[in-house]
Amino acid sequence: MTTLYVLDVEDFRPLAEVASKDPDTTVRRRGPYLEVEAADEIRIERGATGCRNAVWYSSVAAVEGGRVVRWDKAELVVEPTPGDRP
Repeated sequence: MTTLYVLDVEDFRPLAEVASKDPDTTVRRRGPYLEVEAADEIRIERGATGCRNAVWYSSVAAVEGGRVVRWDKAELVVEPTPGDRP
């Protein structure tokens, strides 16, 4: 599983909301974080989140079972680490 954690605050919630629109992705609260989990990659389009630069580039709290392969002005992509793919 690939898991992305974002702090559960108003500024970062749009990332989890956009990610939750993917039927293969689940979002749940875990302590003070929103846990975004998928069996394969997690892909979030920045434009859909409405996040400004400072929020967008400070949104990732942690990644488990994967690595960030793209995080630019267009999108955030977290792929499973080798051996973790379904």
